[in-house]
Amino acid sequence: MKKVTALLLALALCFAVLAGCSQSDPQDSGAPSSNPSQSNNPPTAPVTITIWHDGDEGIMQTIADQVNAQLAADQITVVFEKKTDMPNQLKLYGSDAVNAPDMYFYAHDVLGSFVAMDILAPLSDVVDTGILADHLSMTVEAGQIGGTQYLLPVYFETLVFLYNKALWEGDIPDTTEALYDYMVAHTDTAAGTYAVVNQHTNAYNVSPFINGFGGYIIDETAKPGLNDPKTIEAATYNQKFGALQADGDYNTVTTLFNEGKAAAIIGGPWLVSGIEAAGIDYGIASLSDIKLPNGNGLAPFSGIQGAGVLKVALAEKKDALAKVLTAMASPEVGVDLANKSGCAPANNKSYDDPQVAAKEMITIIQKTASTAQPMPNIPEMGSMWGPVETMLTAINKNGTDPAQAAVDAQAAAEQAIADMQ
Repeated sequence: MKKVTALLLALALCFAVLAGCSQSDPQDSGAPSSNPSQSNNPPTAPVTITIWHDGDEGIMQTIADQVNAQLAADQITVVFEKKTDMPNQLKLYGSDAVNAPDMYFYAHDVLGSFVAMDILAPLSDVVDTGILADHLSMTVEAGQIGGTQYLLPVYFETLVFLYNKALWEGDIPDTTEALYDYMVAHTDTAAGTYAVVNQHTNAYNVSPFINGFGGYIIDETAKPGLNDPKTIEAATYNQKFGALQADGDYNTVTTLFNEGKAAAIIGGPWLVSGIEAAGIDYGIASLSDIKLPNGNGLAPFSGIQGAGVLKVALAEKKDALAKVLTAMASPEVGVDLANKSGCAPANNKSYDDPQVAAKEMITIIQKTASTAQPMPNIPEMGSMWGPVETMLTAINKNGTDPAQAAVDAQAAAEQAIADMQ
């Protein structure tokens, strides 16, 4: 009896094993498995990554379309939400796990404020920062605070030399001295016609001279550099150019150029729509090709647009965030931005695309990245614009001695920074 029972149990076990094997391979039975856990690649739940921004919605849509196409198989979707005064919105909600976004997209110059608030995750906590290996070094530097990378650079802009082909005579000078000689010969301030116009009382527009001379507005330790000998040298040298230019406000200089009363203007890609609307056949040159007396090319400030990750998003979405950052860093995003939105990509490989390489403004901006410097991204930079403008106004419009104007501006800047603390 015991032998019969043992035999029956053995037969039952064999049937169970055989039945299990037949169910483990759906192809054997011709029927799909109804148990997802048995799939080699079980489907993942869809993930939405919310990104706050305060920029051009067309540009954000271009980024979203490319990233979402790359991540469709991963069921990851990025959604950009526009927030008016986005920096202040992040100050209110950046550490709120319920109301904060997963990421943000904005200019690099507010980065220091966000890091000081301790709401951002270093990119190295999310993804291998080797994804930035092909990016222009200047754009990568812009996303760092204290050597730690917090911002993924996506595109950037900087100043260029724009000229009216119908008014400009000959080649663009390759030195500032030759440019000055051209201005002397082709400027008639009494008649209101100019060779070159620039916002000569604005720190951003005079930065090509300040940076090119080795001066600085503020360093990474929040020390103002307005009374630095190199900054004073730059302001003194720029003074003679300011004397041959119109009043330095934005509306005045852009109107003069668009009305054909100035042959050239120092400005950025944001001027192009107005220039084209005015029907001007314009050319573009890189400021880095125009050398100062010390041999350095003009070195304008640059603004870098990119993405950062909120700390509160890491707990549940780290893997998805890593994939979004990787996709956003790809050259394909840069190509689409250049071709659809006219943006200069941060990824150097994007310029290998023939359509991108054919866009003069974009390739000139890429070239200027060789001397351009990112605007300081520390919070104290916000206190510097006023003192610098006061200094440049005193020098270029009121004839104040540059050294004295610098000393006064340095004191005002130091006081403004102290008031922040």
